[in-house]
Amino acid sequence: MNTEIVHSIHDIEPAEWERLAHRTGNLYTSHRWLAGEEDDPTAQPAYALVRDSSGTLLAAAPLYLVHDEPNTNYRPAADPAPRVIAGGRRGYHNAPLTEPDLSQPGRRMVLEDLRDTIRTFAHGHGTHHWWPYLTRTAADQLGPLYPRRPDVVEDDATITLTGHGFDGYLAGLSSKRRVVVRRERAAFADAGHTVRILPLSDCYAEAGRLLALLQTSHGRAGDTEDVMVKVLHRQAEAMGRHARVVGAYQDGRMTGFALYYHYGHTTWLRAVGIDADRAAPFAYFNLTYYLPIEDAYRNHTTALHVGMKALTAKRLRGARTSPLYHLHDTPAAQPDRPDLPGSAHLSPSPGAVQ
Repeated sequence: MNTEIVHSIHDIEPAEWERLAHRTGNLYTSHRWLAGEEDDPTAQPAYALVRDSSGTLLAAAPLYLVHDEPNTNYRPAADPAPRVIAGGRRGYHNAPLTEPDLSQPGRRMVLEDLRDTIRTFAHGHGTHHWWPYLTRTAADQLGPLYPRRPDVVEDDATITLTGHGFDGYLAGLSSKRRVVVRRERAAFADAGHTVRILPLSDCYAEAGRLLALLQTSHGRAGDTEDVMVKVLHRQAEAMGRHARVVGAYQDGRMTGFALYYHYGHTTWLRAVGIDADRAAPFAYFNLTYYLPIEDAYRNHTTALHVGMKALTAKRLRGARTSPLYHLHDTPAAQPDRPDLPGSAHLSPSPGAVQ
C-alpha cells in the first residue's frame, strides 16, 4: 500500500474521490462540500490517502488541523484535547471513505494504513486526532483499530421515503399521525404564503437573517445575522445549484426557509430559519419536513436526513434514529474493548447550520 497526505481537495480528481464518496452517500465527505470547507479560515485542511500498487484510491479521509473552533459541538471534551479532526468537520455525520468492494480483511488493512497516516500527520503537529460523529458502521470498522473504544454522543434521525410520492410517505405513518400531518399542511396552505424552491445563491442574505433569528432565540448569541449571511454565502458559492432552498414568502418577504441537498440516495436537511412573528401556522414542520419530502420524491431520493436534536418531533414524523460515536486516539487511551457504550450528550440547537 502507498499512503500520502495532500493539502487540498483540488489535488485529487473529483471523479476519483467521488468513486468512494458517492457510494458512501455522505454529503459531508463529498468532493464539492469539502472544497467549500477549504475556505473556512478556522482550520487547515489536509487529506489522508491510501492507494494500492497501481495507484487506485482505496481509502481516504479529510483532516482538519483546527486553529479556532467556533462550533462548540466540535470541541472535544478530552484532556489533552486533540487539534486534528479526522473525517468531516461539519454535518454531524462522519465515516472514512473506503473502496466498497474490499473484503473485510482488506478493509481492515487499508483502514490501519489510514489510521497510521493520520497519526503521523497529527504527531507532526504535536497533537493527536479524533473522529467525531461516526456512524455505527464506521465505529464498528474503526473501533478495533484504536486502544480506546468509541463513545455514543447523540442519536441521528433519518426518514425513509417509500412509495412514489407524498402519499407513500403518509402511508408509513400511523393513522393518527396522518391526520395530524394533513391538518398541519392544510393550515400552512390556508395562510396563503407563497412557496418557492430556488438556489441558495438567490436568497442567502434573506435566509441568513432568518437563520440568525432562530439561532439567537436558542441562545447562540454569536450567530449574528452578519455571521450567518457569510456562512450561507460561502456555502452558496461552493455548492452552486446543489444548494436548494424551499422558502415561504408573504408580500414578497421571506418568512421561513429550509436549506437542503440531494446527494446519493438521500436528501440532506442542512438548516432551517423562521421569522416567528410573520410565519404561517406550522411553518416549521412544513419547511423542515413536508416540503423537502415533496422535493425529495421529485428528485428520486429515498430518505430525508434530519440529523440530531428534537428527536421526539422527528420520530412523530416517521424518523428512525441510530447512534453516532466519537473515537479518540489519545495518549492516555486505555486498551479496553467491550461493547460500544453510551457517554456524554453533545448536540446542536434546533435549526442550526449542521
